[in-house]
Amino acid sequence: MPARKWTMEQKLRQSEAIQRWKPWESSTGAKTDEGKLIVSKNAIKDGESLNHRKFVKDLNRLLGMQRNTIKLYKGLK
Repeated sequence: MPARKWTMEQKLRQSEAIQRWKPWESSTGAKTDEGKLIVSKNAIKDGESLNHRKFVKDLNRLLGMQRNTIKLYKGLK
């Protein structure tokens, strides 16, 4: 799904609403030992996600090189 396109007026209205709601004041984080164990692994998940993205980026680069090599080879025939 493409990212939403916010107008400047919508951004301002949303910013003002968030300042009124102040959601950060009711954010408490994990309270139970089980919850703390789960959130302690968030960094690991994010690190794995970064590694996956790097892998996909490298793979796409290599496939592009392969595609260019094939085009070049077909041009030499």
